[in-house]
Amino acid sequence: MYNLLESLRSAFQSIRAHALRSFLTTLGIIIAVMSVITVVSLIQGFSQSVTSIFSKMGANGLLITSEETTEDYLAGKVVKITPDDLQAIQHQITGISKITPVLILAGNGSGAVQYGDQTAYSSIYGTTSSHASNSSFYPVMGRYLTPSDDFSHRRVAVIGQTLLKDLDLPKDPIGQYIGMFGQWFKIIGVLKKLGTIAGQDQDDRIYMPYGTAHSLLGASKVPDIQIDLEVNDLKDIDSVAGRITELLRRQHNLKPGQDNDFQVQTSAQVTGTINKIFNMITLVLGGIVSISLLVGGIGIMNIMLVSVTERTREIGICKSLGARRSDILLQFLIEAVTLSLIGGIIGLLLGYGIGMLVAHLVPQFLGAHVPWWAVVLSFGFACGIGVVFGIAPAAKAASLNPIDALRYE
Repeated sequence: MYNLLESLRSAFQSIRAHALRSFLTTLGIIIAVMSVITVVSLIQGFSQSVTSIFSKMGANGLLITSEETTEDYLAGKVVKITPDDLQAIQHQITGISKITPVLILAGNGSGAVQYGDQTAYSSIYGTTSSHASNSSFYPVMGRYLTPSDDFSHRRVAVIGQTLLKDLDLPKDPIGQYIGMFGQWFKIIGVLKKLGTIAGQDQDDRIYMPYGTAHSLLGASKVPDIQIDLEVNDLKDIDSVAGRITELLRRQHNLKPGQDNDFQVQTSAQVTGTINKIFNMITLVLGGIVSISLLVGGIGIMNIMLVSVTERTREIGICKSLGARRSDILLQFLIEAVTLSLIGGIIGLLLGYGIGMLVAHLVPQFLGAHVPWWAVVLSFGFACGIGVVFGIAPAAKAASLNPIDALRYE
C-alpha cells in the first residue's frame, strides 16, 4: 500500500513539474473522450426526445399502419389500411376504449395553405376528437375537433403555431378562414407549441375532421390511414393485438404463409424499435470516434518514453537505493494511467458541455443525455489506454541498469 501511495505521489509531482508537457500529452485523450461523449450525448438525447413522443400513446396503446412487403413491391401492389379496415375493427374487436384514424392529406409540409395573399406549406391531416387525448395535442386558443365536426364534415381546422407566422395571421386567428384544396376552412383552434424533431417542424401542421378529409379525396380514391387505439385493460393488449392481426389478414385476403402487409405495434414495441436503431447508431458513431483514443494513447507512449530518457539518472539513483524493478514499473505505469484519467475527466466535462450547448442552439436536438455506460466506457478506455501504452515506457525504465543509468548524461 505504501509503495502504491508513494507511486501516486510521485506521479502527481512529475505531472505538476511538467505541466505543459502533461497537458499536451493528455490532449489526444481529451479530444477523443470529448468527441465520444459529445456524439453519444446528442444521439441519446435525441433518442429520448423521439421516444417520449411515442410514449404518449400510453402503455395500453396500439398503432396500426400499412407495411409493404418485398412480395407486394415486386408485384406492384399498393398496400393500405383502409376505412373498411377501420370499420371492421370498430364493429368486430372488443376491449377497445378509444380508436383514432389519421388520414394524411399532405405529408412533410407539402400542402399549400392560403390566407389573403400569403401562401405557406404545411402537413395536413384528417382525424377525430380522440386524437387530442391520444397525442396530448391541446389547443392554447379556441378548441379542438369534436365528434359533431366529424359527423357533419365541417370545414374547420386546428392549426399549429408556425402557421401563425408563415401566413401572417392575427394574434387571435379564431374565426379566420384559410384556403386548402380549393375549399375554405374556418380556424377553430391553435395547438400548443411542440417544437422541431429530426428536422421536422411539429408546429406547421393542420388538423381537420376525419370525415371532411375523407370527403375531399372523393369516393373514387381509397386512402391509406393510420389507426391509433387504446385497449381497456393493459393485460389484454396482446390478445387484442392478436385478434386485430387475424381480422386484418382476413380483410386483406392474405393466405397462410403470406407476410402481413400491415403492422400492429404496442407503444413499447415502437419505442423499443426506435431505441434499438439509435443505440446501433450510437455504437457505430461512438466506435468510429473512439479510434482517436488510439492516437491519444500513442501520444502518451511517446511522451512517456521521452520522460524515461530524461529521468534516467533519477531511475539509477532509485535503483541504487534499493528500488526494485516492480517499483519502477509501477511508478511509470501509474503516471501513464493518471495522465489518461485526467484527460478522460476533462474530456467528459467538455463533451457534456458541448453536447448541452449544441442541444440548446440546434432545435433538432431537444436535449443532451450521457448514459452511465458511456461514462464507464470512456473511463475504462482511458484507463486501458494508459495501461497498454504505458507498459512499454515503464518496462524500459524498469529494465535500466542502475550503473549505466547513473553514468547517463
